[in-house]
Amino acid sequence: MQKIIPVLISLVIVLVVLSSCVFVVGERDSALLFAFGKVRETITKPGLYFKLPPPFENVVFLDKRLQTIEAAEPERIQTSEKKNLMIDSFVKWRIADPLTFYVTFGVNDRAAQERLQAQIRDALNAAVNVRTVKEVVSTERDKIMEEVLTNVETRAKPLGVQVVDVRLRRIEFAPEISESVYRRMEAARTQVANRLRATGAADSEKIRAQADRERQEVMATAYAKAQDIKGQGDAKANAIYSAAYSKNPKFFSFYKSLEAYRAAFSKASDVLVLSPKSEFFKYWNSAAGAKPAATP
Repeated sequence: MQKIIPVLISLVIVLVVLSSCVFVVGERDSALLFAFGKVRETITKPGLYFKLPPPFENVVFLDKRLQTIEAAEPERIQTSEKKNLMIDSFVKWRIADPLTFYVTFGVNDRAAQERLQAQIRDALNAAVNVRTVKEVVSTERDKIMEEVLTNVETRAKPLGVQVVDVRLRRIEFAPEISESVYRRMEAARTQVANRLRATGAADSEKIRAQADRERQEVMATAYAKAQDIKGQGDAKANAIYSAAYSKNPKFFSFYKSLEAYRAAFSKASDVLVLSPKSEFFKYWNSAAGAKPAATP
């Protein structure tokens, strides 16, 4: 038993030494192999690797996955019109050169993110300061992102960092000018609405005037046609009356007198003060139309 214990201890020591000589680089990592404090090899491919046990050689792992930097709060940036905008952005980046990154930041990703945020802030200022609000918000938004990406990518490359993408998520007016901008927009929209109402009222009056003129023309044309038709009817009626009168003048005179009697005595209260010998009563006492005899 006393002989087995030293053997087990030796075996454990050998296993510990061997385990310190083996390391695995994963898909998500890159590794720097140090020998006596100096970088001996940069490893970017995944796999099983061997090294000398510490303190002769040791390994530092760096994350090579795509990472995102999001601003804690929107950046306040001024346009060429001296208008403050609140711009919220984010950036996608990864470690492209592990050795340069380690020399610059060590294993502190936070320091790298702060440096990139400062560079993004500077690039945004450079791109936005020379543009108007309209250009920043709509017409040249994509161009601004391209300029910021190019700027930051160029400045980040010497740090061992590859900037993949930069995006502007939201652009808003600063709180102190939002209210005035809204009031100005409201006034502009009100002015447009009033102009449209005035134009509509003018068009309405024009349409009404046109409709009245057309109505009067139609009524005048219709009245003229009606009078013409009436005149033609009266002429035909007079011709018929004339023809009837010429065939039997006595009957025609008698018929017209009856119509006159009917019109004169249509109401019970009607009163006529005429002489019985008047021509009006020639058919009243005599169907033949003879004048009534004179009273003695």
